[in-house]
Amino acid sequence: MWQIGYTPCPDDDAGRARWQEMAIPRDDPWLTAFRKTAFDLELAILTTFLERWPGSPRNTALLIDRHGHDVLYYAKVHTCDWGMEKALMPGDFFEVAPLDVQGDFVDVGVMICADREFPESARELMLGGAELILVPNACPMAGERTHQLRSRAFENMTAIATVNYSTPDQDGHSSVFDGMVFEQEGHPNGQPRDQLVLQAGDNEGVYLATLNLDALREYRGRETLGDAYRKPRSYRRLSSEEQVVPVFDRSDSRRVP
Repeated sequence: MWQIGYTPCPDDDAGRARWQEMAIPRDDPWLTAFRKTAFDLELAILTTFLERWPGSPRNTALLIDRHGHDVLYYAKVHTCDWGMEKALMPGDFFEVAPLDVQGDFVDVGVMICADREFPESARELMLGGAELILVPNACPMAGERTHQLRSRAFENMTAIATVNYSTPDQDGHSSVFDGMVFEQEGHPNGQPRDQLVLQAGDNEGVYLATLNLDALREYRGRETLGDAYRKPRSYRRLSSEEQVVPVFDRSDSRRVP
């Protein structure tokens, strides 16, 4: 929700109503300006905003291609229902779309902030064909949460690029992992390698990272992770909406719509 600076939603009814009025539609000039910039610079852009939506606003990301065209809208699925995001309408699914990158396409998905706390988010995007996952973020990222992203990239053989609010709002530490954790040694699971491409500090900045799509695709075609050897029939609890471990049974959970 960069459009509002992730401004907190007040608890009182009048304050919440004013907060919800900051939501914008998809044809708002604020978004149109990004489309124009993408076209002028021939640069794909991901931006986030409080989207006007029936019932309640959504925490939404828009991916715009280098031609200024909308490629993908994604509304945050794992809203922080224990906090201010209980005022939002959660998204329903994780979508993947092809992004034009001059002479080729890369399949891109998005997960927003708390989505990355759930392994299912990146897994669902991988199953949708994502080669690159973009993660706009607004929470402390140093330490375990960055390691968490490393794991998501590792287990799904998917590149993950995260951008986080800098200090003083949060602590920065934006990162890029390329999803390739083994060198080719003539057989799967060869010599380990570091998949970290970029690790930013806590201040504002412009950071450039290069991803080798050809190498990633070759890696995904030979290695054993991702969807190659999964056993979906054994994961029945993962798709159950009713079964809740008692300690995790929370009255504010929106597990079932």
